[in-house]
Amino acid sequence: MNILVFGATGSIGREVVRQALGQDHGVSAFVRDVAKLGIQHENLRLVSGDVMDPGSVENALPGHDAVLVSIGAGRNGTVRSAGTQNIIKAMEKLGIRRLICQSSLGVGDSRDNLNAFWKYFMFGLLLRPAYADHELQEDHVRQSDLDWTIVRPGAFTDGERTGHYRHGFAGTDKTTQLKISRADVADFMLKQLSDQSYLHMSPGLSY
Repeated sequence: MNILVFGATGSIGREVVRQALGQDHGVSAFVRDVAKLGIQHENLRLVSGDVMDPGSVENALPGHDAVLVSIGAGRNGTVRSAGTQNIIKAMEKLGIRRLICQSSLGVGDSRDNLNAFWKYFMFGLLLRPAYADHELQEDHVRQSDLDWTIVRPGAFTDGERTGHYRHGFAGTDKTTQLKISRADVADFMLKQLSDQSYLHMSPGLSY
């Protein structure tokens, strides 16, 4: 497939790009600074742009079969929701249907998956703006007319891609480790390109 990756220089996005190229996909990496990605491949195209600029988002989309979104601004808010909204509007305008969007475990009806530390300290205080941004981001995705899947991973680790992790567990499940490697998050996101089991769903992802 020809896929467009937003947030390609982030820790998840870079893994998505690397693994997608290994699976022989044609990959366009949408980045603000093309020098930051650090990956070269004959099937990789670098697209310079800002996700907050609707025009540059729309210009990047033609010719792609699917879009993967892994954007953010650390603890800050607005970029995830506003950027994703720009992506959705452009996809709807151009008729590109498949959207796979990375959010976070604990958002929406997965809140009860969290333990007290993550629920009240991390997302309740330290990461409160980012949490609110993810909630608004998910709202934009769910209200769209696209063929979307929202992926909700636990806390990121630097482990290898294992392909062995839990996904789609109940929103009340408290038995997961609340963590997963970035490589396995990318693995799961890319699997959604050929699997519609989670179409219009928001599966949690964790060990």
